[in-house]
Amino acid sequence: MPVAKLGNPCLLRMGVYLCGMIKAGILGGGQLGRMLLQAAANYPIETHVLESDPDCPAAHLCHHFTAGNIRDFNDVLAFGRKLDVVTIEIESVNIDALEQLESEGICIIPKPSTLRLIADKVTQKIFYRDNQIPTSEFEITESRDALQQFPDFFPGVHKVGTGGYDGKGVQLLETMADVALGFNERSVLEKKVNIKKEISILIAVDRNMRMAIYPPVDMVFDPTLNLISYQFCPAKLSEKVFQKSEAIAIKVVKDLKSPGFFAVELFIDADDRVLVNETAPRVHNSGHHTIEACYSSQFDMLWRILLGYPLGNPKLIMQAAIVNLVGESGFSGVAYYEGLEKILEMDNVFVHIYGKAATRPGRKMGHVTILDTNDSALLHRANQIRNTLYVKSASNF
Repeated sequence: MPVAKLGNPCLLRMGVYLCGMIKAGILGGGQLGRMLLQAAANYPIETHVLESDPDCPAAHLCHHFTAGNIRDFNDVLAFGRKLDVVTIEIESVNIDALEQLESEGICIIPKPSTLRLIADKVTQKIFYRDNQIPTSEFEITESRDALQQFPDFFPGVHKVGTGGYDGKGVQLLETMADVALGFNERSVLEKKVNIKKEISILIAVDRNMRMAIYPPVDMVFDPTLNLISYQFCPAKLSEKVFQKSEAIAIKVVKDLKSPGFFAVELFIDADDRVLVNETAPRVHNSGHHTIEACYSSQFDMLWRILLGYPLGNPKLIMQAAIVNLVGESGFSGVAYYEGLEKILEMDNVFVHIYGKAATRPGRKMGHVTILDTNDSALLHRANQIRNTLYVKSASNF
């Protein structure tokens, strides 16, 4: 029996769930959608995925797959109209269609208005400034030539407003001589921060705006790919910096005024100032450790929010580290995981392969989670895995 639509599109009565399966849709079929579907098996959900690639990582785990463009108004509208609740696994979706669905009584989480604000890095930075949320100094540029107007912002980081993902759409500009590397479209120029540490704080927000807050995560980035190479949880912070970081992350999420799952990425600079870098309105790479390391994973938590259930427990069961698996330089084609058997012999190590048939340099292909009670052991094991497991291509042998 389908769920009845109520006056408030995000107010679904708990008793209705006993009558039949909730029809839940995910826009996007990448690895985040895949892991979200793995967690869905525990709940009374009929899952639907919209994605253009029928061989995407999430395609074979959902109940119903629809081939379509998540950026196309008509595709998103037709997909959402048959559902009770819709969420995203990537920001670059057709927000106009989500707003129309919301007006028709479909529950959209996060709210389309919040997604519109965050999906554009320009409006996201303006949001931080307007709400007195600390962030790096910035200027908005409409063209590459406009960079010449801001010599005081070099060295700086140029970020394209829309369309960037996984480190793409971000360019470091060390001096004015690098202006030619900038983006010739609406972008944000940020003054480079003297970063001591980069952390992420994950926050779940239910429909009554109650929150569940996960322990902060240390993120170590690959300077070439601009992707997370390692992460450790909990982050090692002084009590003062921890309290300041959590308070800022909570303010960000409160001011966004939407239910959903949010990853607030923060810089800690050399003077222990805490600055918001970016916010993701979805489950996030920095939360993958929660599958094994926390009582309620980020994916389980999002389903609870989507279904209107009580929030789960975000506490750590054990300290965790993650090594991200990306395609090795010089290898493209059918993926081959060199050293996988050696990793599988290790205790308290959990391998997640994302189901992408083909690898290419820098492509996210999986991650490995490590649990331990000892900091040194976590770091040692993370380095051991990084130097043992490689994503290559069978066609290169």
